[in-house]
Amino acid sequence: MGELTNWAGNVTFSTEVRRPESVPELQELVRDSDRVRVLGTGHSFNRIADTTGTLVSVADLPRVITVEGDSVTVSAGLRYGELTAALQAEGRALHNLGSLPHISVAGACSTGTHGSGDTNGTLASAVSAITFIGADGELVTLTRDDPDFLGSVISLGALGVTVRLTLDTRPAYEISQVVYDGVPVGRLGPDFEEIFASAYSVSAFTDWLDPDVMVWRKLRAGTPYESEWFGGRIADGARHPIKAMPADFATQQGGVPGPWNERLPHFRLEFTPSNGEELQSEYFLPRAVAGQAFEELRTLGKRFEGLLQISEVRTIAADDLWLSPSQGRDTVALHFTWIQDEAAIRPVVEALEAAILPLGARPHWGKVFTTDAATLRECYPKVPEFISLAAKYDPTGKFRNDYLNTYLPSA
Repeated sequence: MGELTNWAGNVTFSTEVRRPESVPELQELVRDSDRVRVLGTGHSFNRIADTTGTLVSVADLPRVITVEGDSVTVSAGLRYGELTAALQAEGRALHNLGSLPHISVAGACSTGTHGSGDTNGTLASAVSAITFIGADGELVTLTRDDPDFLGSVISLGALGVTVRLTLDTRPAYEISQVVYDGVPVGRLGPDFEEIFASAYSVSAFTDWLDPDVMVWRKLRAGTPYESEWFGGRIADGARHPIKAMPADFATQQGGVPGPWNERLPHFRLEFTPSNGEELQSEYFLPRAVAGQAFEELRTLGKRFEGLLQISEVRTIAADDLWLSPSQGRDTVALHFTWIQDEAAIRPVVEALEAAILPLGARPHWGKVFTTDAATLRECYPKVPEFISLAAKYDPTGKFRNDYLNTYLPSA
């Protein structure tokens, strides 16, 4: 068997993954292990999931999708693409989705994965109940009524092994996706509020060097849209987020209405991503400083040249989850897809952080960053409460690894 790596191939895990096929089997595995970490679909870009102890996957647990009223209960290892297709068949929907439908529900929620939209929270903001296996092997269920709940959903695997989640749903809806080329990058700052409030979900793609930006607007079906918009024009064909790449696997564009689950992601479910020739970083800032951040990035544009494949700008609504990137504030998310050369990008990431951390940026827990541990903890104001919560549910440090010991050390 070859070495096990993450999706990007920049992390080689320290041990083989165990794949229990039932919750009782997983409980026994947790109970009998000194150290345990959970591996989702491997879309993190640092060692957040690694361990020298027992590495487990929940993907082979029995598949659960139970729709009851306005909620759905799912098994943790289920991929979003599988869940959303089942919800759509029941006439139900989630509030938002990430760019890829291939990621697991529990993995995405536990690390703060998000989509876009001024009024749309992170994917984890839809969670109304969570069940995980604690350090003693017993099941723990927390709901929104529990005082520990806000620290338990985006938990980076520090409380236990999640086996089941209950999510809010809403009636199914349709989305029309319209792509614009040629929006001047200089308009992103002055027209930020109008641009990002103009659709259910908006993404702007740029390398911070090109004078033009590509904007993807995901509108509720039936919403009228313009052929020319903020200095740009409707694309003359389908687009990939990286304009030079073929758009075969991108979701339907051109304003064609379709189900929410086939438009909100950027990529189709039938496209199965292999190892990604890329690394990713992401930072979350208060929306009020978006214009300042954009100016800093344009100043850094020449430093990015040859290293940055594409940058994506999105917005996220505030929530109360303790380790959420948008905890306590409406947020603008700045995403960077780099070439796969960590030595080359590290000094550029350092320069990027030097420019935007003073503006209140929070690094993404699961991506490439160079921020030191003390500074990272200061970026997330609820870290002290979370560290105490982790000690409550994991007093012996069973779910800890080098990453958690560095960035979220036990009290």
